Amino acid sequence: MIALACDHGGYELMQTVKENLDKRNQKYKDFGTYTSESCDYPEIAVRAARAISSGECDKGIFICGTGAGMSMTANKIRGIRAAVCSDVYTAEMIRRHNDANVLALGARILPPELAIEIVGVFLDTGFDGGRHGRRVEMINALDEK
Repeated sequence: MIALACDHGGYELMQTVKENLDKRNQKYKDFGTYTSESCDYPEIAVRAARAISSGECDKGIFICGTGAGMSMTANKIRGIRAAVCSDVYTAEMIRRHNDANVLALGARILPPELAIEIVGVFLDTGFDGGRHGRRVEMINALDEK
């Protein structure tokens, strides 16, 4: 299950992402926002990130104007490894090398077609493990300090 979160700046792109997820028969839980009216992204990002942290959802796709605010907020929650992606290569590497569990997108930066391509790579790419697993464990240990 994918946790979806967006603010007003990401609302339109999120509708496109949801249509794509529906075509892929990918289950998701939408944490909002549900309109293009101004809202506070930290409240939405925290709810969705906690759903991932608790195991209710496996991964997340968070969208705001740049992706930065959602990513910074999500990374405050234990167990979250969120990264902003603006290209396909980065989306692949955050999964393969960092086992990222949240993809953050910037709706004011990315054309919808590229965003959908990035989402596909994020969802379809696995974690390589090995030496990268040791590094992810080092990141996870920082949550406890």
